[in-house]
Amino acid sequence: MSELVKLHPINPERRKIIHIVDTLKKGGVIIYPTDTLYGLGCDITNHKAVERISRIKGIDPKKANFSFIIEDLTHINDFAKPFDNNVFKILKKNLPGAFTFILKANNSVPKMLKNNKKTIGIRIPKSTIVNDLVRSLGNPLMSTSILKIDKEMDVYPSDPYDVFEEYKHLVDIVIDGGVGGSVPSTIVDCSSGSIEVLREGKGELIY
Repeated sequence: MSELVKLHPINPERRKIIHIVDTLKKGGVIIYPTDTLYGLGCDITNHKAVERISRIKGIDPKKANFSFIIEDLTHINDFAKPFDNNVFKILKKNLPGAFTFILKANNSVPKMLKNNKKTIGIRIPKSTIVNDLVRSLGNPLMSTSILKIDKEMDVYPSDPYDVFEEYKHLVDIVIDGGVGGSVPSTIVDCSSGSIEVLREGKGELIY
């Protein structure tokens, strides 16, 4: 049975952040609010936690499109191969924000998280809760959206209490950061050096 932890979206309580990070360091899986949807997450370095999220979503980690949530752009080269200045300008103009940027993965990315294309999705949400978690954890959060409540209508749950009821037997902590969004991030592929929007979402790309 998981716990529901309420956090102030602007000023998250430090003791609660530390409790959640301790859970992540022990291999825990959490659900947390971002600037788009509620997401499933864990420490990217914990293989068992990654496998657990894969089972929850019913997908193979190698075939999944998991994203990494990093603290800021200074950490992007920790996991992505070098890219040109034009790509960097796009990243700088749009992050933090409701985007997932696809980049070439370097050798620091855990093997089980490298897809067949050897790319990764990088996110820096505009969210104090997420930023505090990643900074305190000291590692990126692996991130993927929670499952849709209605696949045909393309609807995601946004009320934290509904999310808790749905996932309380599957995860360790559900963070209540208020009612979440219902539109996913915009996915932008920069892995080839050019800029290609693969999915129109909440973010409006600034060039």
